[in-house]
Amino acid sequence: MKRIILALVSLLVCQLAQAAPAQLATLQLGHGLTMNYYISPAPAAPTGIIIAVHGYKRDANRTFDATQAAASAAHQTSLVLVAPIFAVAADESTKCQYAGVPAAQASNAVWRCPTWLDGDAAQNGAITSFSAMDALVAALHKQFPTVRVITVAGFSAGGQFVQHYVGFAAPPPGGVKLRYVAADPGSWLYFDNYRPEPGSAICPGYNDWKLGLANLPPDLTRSPAAARAAYIKADVQYLEGALDDSSGPGTFYKLLAKKCGDELQGPYRLQRGQLYEAYDNKMLAKGAHHLTVVPGCAHDIACVFESPAAQAALFGGKS
Repeated sequence: MKRIILALVSLLVCQLAQAAPAQLATLQLGHGLTMNYYISPAPAAPTGIIIAVHGYKRDANRTFDATQAAASAAHQTSLVLVAPIFAVAADESTKCQYAGVPAAQASNAVWRCPTWLDGDAAQNGAITSFSAMDALVAALHKQFPTVRVITVAGFSAGGQFVQHYVGFAAPPPGGVKLRYVAADPGSWLYFDNYRPEPGSAICPGYNDWKLGLANLPPDLTRSPAAARAAYIKADVQYLEGALDDSSGPGTFYKLLAKKCGDELQGPYRLQRGQLYEAYDNKMLAKGAHHLTVVPGCAHDIACVFESPAAQAALFGGKS
């Protein structure tokens, strides 16, 4: 009986620790610039880290909460949960500010509302959003040396960031496996001229960055061939809400990219994800990258991340 009581107390303590509120921390990026991020209280000797990337509105607090709820539902008690904040300067932040997320501080690297998700350099320094993520991965590994798996996951614009980051990410720290989860991105990075929908001839620039690898920004120093090779080798999982397939309620269709080059990828997010998986299976990783369609969900991070169907993609294991 005593052992049972101690086990129940231990389980309760783990659950309370997992549900503890996020703390705000600061990462030194170099060049006098910093990045803020939410982080969960760390369990003893954590084995994994999930870095969850916010959407266009920079809802890092909501992203953290959804990831924490997902981890709790999946009984993942040995993880450190992190949600970085890509800061935007005050003169533009009203366009992409989410309630409760702190405003940019004087030392923060700052981007414009759409530029952080493209891997662009900060407005006030030489730090790109991709190199900021590299720095966060390295710093967290140094802080938690027992960690063996780091997953970078993102939803919506965060999913777009993650899917584009994969081919340009720094190699993982020694002894660490890097995983990536791209959930419900509005558009995808293609690694050649192929597009699933006809019309390339009437879409000038359809293969330019960030829809393709033509005209890469100079800050992204990896060649197209090297980026493609890195993407093929990486552990990448895709998530799509099954109801994110129209312009109906809950799809946030008004926010979906609809330029000519975007439309070549498909009409809605679900279809774009399914068409990209088919392309990936044929042209890139030959089935190693897997799409999970999450039933009952439209464009909602809490619904998608917290669904049992998403657990294998987010935390590893069989799908």
